[in-house]
Amino acid sequence: MRLNDNSPLFAEERRDQILLMLKEQSKLLVPELCTHFDVSQATIRNDLRELEASGKLKRTHGGAIPVGKASFDPISRDKKVDHKDEKRRIAAMAASLVEDGDTIAIDTGTTTFELARLLVGRQRLTIVTNDLMIAFFLENNSDASVVLTGGMLRKGFHCTTGPSVHEQMSKYNVDKAFMATNALSLEKGLTTPGIDLADVKKAMIRIASQVVFLVDSSKFGRISFIKFADFDVADKIITDKGAGKKTIERMQSENDNLEVIIV
Repeated sequence: MRLNDNSPLFAEERRDQILLMLKEQSKLLVPELCTHFDVSQATIRNDLRELEASGKLKRTHGGAIPVGKASFDPISRDKKVDHKDEKRRIAAMAASLVEDGDTIAIDTGTTTFELARLLVGRQRLTIVTNDLMIAFFLENNSDASVVLTGGMLRKGFHCTTGPSVHEQMSKYNVDKAFMATNALSLEKGLTTPGIDLADVKKAMIRIASQVVFLVDSSKFGRISFIKFADFDVADKIITDKGAGKKTIERMQSENDNLEVIIV
């Protein structure tokens, strides 16, 4: 995705970004795209019409969906996990930060699920999560006290979202929050595909004394739909050797207290 959006995008560039966004979401809405690109509804509808004509998406009333989208998506645990080795190394480093007796929050995601798998032997943990798979795994394999936030199930993504999640989470305080992100860029910060996901991430960050992001290098230099945080909310970012040195230096220049751990 184009990182420098100080100048208007050409139509071809905007349409390429729309297709990238559609890979990360189950659907796109015209008003959201208008806000994201700062263009009119007529412009967006023309983009969607051109993309549909070339067979790259399917238009719907008020937006677009991927071509050939089924009535449901497989949950991400059943999807192919990219960068598995990097995610496991990142998760192992994150697990080393968890001490017996900690109260922690774990965000939904494939890397955070790997973290949960490594916490089985820890004692007296209290774990807050909105991820059903993480909660079920820990309930069956550990003696941790698991708090699963209520709310609406996000179809195909095995997690809860919505105002009731924010309200419930606001009552808690945790030692550490282990966070995931779909994308990270110098210009846009930390971003994710859905507004509902962004709101939950913000709520989880607010209740933590320490915020740790688990981000494999494939997420660097990417932009997703909704920004949920700047780098200054992070105490630590754990990533792999593929992360660019200049990006890391720039993040640390914006947050003097940020520790970037390379695994």
